[in-house]
Amino acid sequence: MGDKSKQIKANDDVVSTKKEFSKGDLAVYPAHGVGYIESIESKEINGDTMNFYMMKIVENGMVIMIPTSNVESVGLREVIPETEVPEVYKVMQEKAQGADNQTWNRRYREYMDKIKTGSIYDVAEVFRDLFQLKLEKDLSFGERKLLDTAQNLLVQELSTAKDIDEKAMMQEIESLFN
Repeated sequence: MGDKSKQIKANDDVVSTKKEFSKGDLAVYPAHGVGYIESIESKEINGDTMNFYMMKIVENGMVIMIPTSNVESVGLREVIPETEVPEVYKVMQEKAQGADNQTWNRRYREYMDKIKTGSIYDVAEVFRDLFQLKLEKDLSFGERKLLDTAQNLLVQELSTAKDIDEKAMMQEIESLFN
């Protein structure tokens, strides 16, 4: 894929790194998962012409319009490289954070916030905590849905990173907990 990051400079100091995607690139959109850039289109909005990535989410076919200027603020990022997968596994194998003394709705909000960050490591923490909590007690309906969401996001990205099918990826994840 190559590194298409562009250094944006102001007075010779690096301010930030802006990621550019091309048609066909795989990317991760927070809380929605892996998708690919179908096209880059210009649209006129309130008299201004803006460029958008048209991203199709692999799991459900949903198309998301992302202003190319907002890539960082919305959290659009590349799929992690395969070399980072063991780091994600490490997060999943850690002991769950003592969240069971909180009310389920407070836990739910915290977990939802983590999922929205788009970080695979945050999603792995949510999955780990809820998976381990499920072994101790029944999860609320909302927590079960969050566990499913975290699992789907993890399986999608990790199977893409490792270039294996999702079923094999799920078996690999389950083996971490046995």
